[in-house]
Amino acid sequence: MTKTIDINQETRYKLNNGLQIPVIGFGVYDIPIEETEDLVYQALKDGYRHIDSAVGYGNQAHAARGIRRFLDDTGVGRSSIWFTTKLTNAQQGLQEAQKALEGIAADVKEAIGYVDLVLLHSPKTDSQRRLDSWKVLETAVLDPASSAIPVKSIGVSNFGIPHLQQLLAVARVRPVLNQLELHPWLPHVELRDFLQKENIVAEAYSPLTQGVKLQDPELLALEAESGIPKGKLLLSWSFLQGFVVLVKSSKPERILTNLQVLPKKGDSWKVELDDGIWHALDKPDSHDVVTWGNQDPTLYPLD
Repeated sequence: MTKTIDINQETRYKLNNGLQIPVIGFGVYDIPIEETEDLVYQALKDGYRHIDSAVGYGNQAHAARGIRRFLDDTGVGRSSIWFTTKLTNAQQGLQEAQKALEGIAADVKEAIGYVDLVLLHSPKTDSQRRLDSWKVLETAVLDPASSAIPVKSIGVSNFGIPHLQQLLAVARVRPVLNQLELHPWLPHVELRDFLQKENIVAEAYSPLTQGVKLQDPELLALEAESGIPKGKLLLSWSFLQGFVVLVKSSKPERILTNLQVLPKKGDSWKVELDDGIWHALDKPDSHDVVTWGNQDPTLYPLD
């Protein structure tokens, strides 16, 4: 038997606000500023339609310029490209979040006009600052004319169940997704069940574990037995879980290879893994964090 999902490079998942997000995104975390514009441009030429940035990455302006160059060169419409950015922890709070949106506008508005999704980058502040920041983001969605830059959707990153419950109790605008470290060694099963019940999409960052697990003996054995490259095994696992998946690389050939884990529209339209591989990668009790200094931000305590 084989585990399959019918998706392709053009698949989009519907969010709880009715908008649709591309199933694969190109992330610009840790990409040098001087390379960001060209790599974003190349990713879009390869077929990506989703760019993931953050204020804290220091390169969102360059990512936006890469998008603008692609739009100008190809005639593709702005609405075809999804752009995400995130507020840093230092930008949480009423005044801080308002200033953050002004900074985002200064960086990207001229190039791309609006932001498809703004996230709170982590819950690692305090309840008041998280909720005050959310109010600012809600206003940007509900009253775009009052915002420094129009924002289509808002969400969170690295939020655990208690953080989400606290937010949902007062939210006028629900978060559309939660961006999380997700891979077989950190499947976040209980948190994902909660997200599914609340109609909040799970978006996976570091699906390749930032390389930390690529020499895992079991993974290497699966690669040898199946003949499938280990990176493709891990990305296929993420797609089969139903995640929106973020990939990153500063190597043009790797950018394309990651995208090609998904078939082109009109091809087989399937991502698949043999049941044996699927079960071998099923580690529901694993909690091996490779980002954030190996400390899981979803467990950050409520104050």
